[in-house]
Amino acid sequence: MKIAVLKERRADERRVAATPETVKKFVGLGVDVVVEAEAGAGAFMADSDFQDAGATIAGDATAALADADVVLKVRRPLMADENAGDAENAGDDGGDELAQMRKGQILIAMLNPLVRRSDCDAYAAAGIDAFAMELMPRISRAQSMDVLSSQANLAGYKSVLDATEEFNRALPMMMTAAGTIAPAKIFVMGAGVAGLQAIATARRLGAVVSATDVRPVAKEQVESLGANFVMVEDEETAQAETEAGYAKEMSAAYQKKQAALIAETIAKQDIVICTALIPGRAAPTLVDDAMVASMKPGSVIVDLAVENGGNCTLSKMGEVVVVNGVTIVGHSNFPARLAVDASNLYARNLFNFLSPHIDGESGNLSFDFEDETVSGVCLTRDGAVIHPMLSAPTKPEGE
Repeated sequence: MKIAVLKERRADERRVAATPETVKKFVGLGVDVVVEAEAGAGAFMADSDFQDAGATIAGDATAALADADVVLKVRRPLMADENAGDAENAGDDGGDELAQMRKGQILIAMLNPLVRRSDCDAYAAAGIDAFAMELMPRISRAQSMDVLSSQANLAGYKSVLDATEEFNRALPMMMTAAGTIAPAKIFVMGAGVAGLQAIATARRLGAVVSATDVRPVAKEQVESLGANFVMVEDEETAQAETEAGYAKEMSAAYQKKQAALIAETIAKQDIVICTALIPGRAAPTLVDDAMVASMKPGSVIVDLAVENGGNCTLSKMGEVVVVNGVTIVGHSNFPARLAVDASNLYARNLFNFLSPHIDGESGNLSFDFEDETVSGVCLTRDGAVIHPMLSAPTKPEGE
């Protein structure tokens, strides 16, 4: 079996889907690995490092894909309908990476299938067996394969650092001969993996932290990190979490009550970190124009959900904007801003997913579709879309 590792071509993507560490492990299992030239450059991993680990370096994507059985990527392939400006080094196919792949290849990446539903039809039509790692079931034995958690953890950490860069005050309380500096107040919206890491990071930096989430189970987690929990508690909150551990979309009545409490809380904050996402849907609006207007000049909002529409109505993807003295940070792809660590964790996730299905003697790959870590992430197989969550198109489409 041969694995191809491609260079990411989206302008904001610096991660890579394999590292010298995981290449060495794959080679140890009898697998041939070919890495496209400069695939690891954004994460400071040289071609020579991959060669030393046992990989072959291919001059371009076409050469890497030529006889590969498995294709590893970070982000979904660029499609023919996308603006060529989204890509760097697009190549002869105008940025259509899928066109360079051949029937029978296995594609493993973060494919955003619940939003980019039509891409799944394209994978099936091309005869590609596609696996979307972000659909990995949240079960205990799949934790080492959970790409959402590994990447969100780093995004939550980075969000606090980005906030402090824009914030023109110190975070901890400081007692000096000239007087005392009060600690900054940070409010984290959403207490999933990213939110909890943001809380922990903000606390380590000395801020006074509070957080909110629609799931009652989050209260204990938030308070265990030394933060105050802010939430409207009623009958609906008891059903606010899916079996997979994700937040559900709440009713209009609940959202109204929660919004009133949040509006009162936000007006008192120095920094707000927004992390709330609902799989397959646009990010819920948590901070509206009026809430932004209520914040003090010099305050900062960091919107980790900006790529899915944003939790803040005034955030703009890929931009840092200032509205009435409030700085709103909307960087795209927060994990890629820590490309080295993000690549290392993501590559380990992929190895942990693949390695149980590789024969240690022959190096051949044989997926067990009775295994829910396989069936749970497989989108297409033998020219058909098979995942149960993709029975109907999900709108709107977009990255």
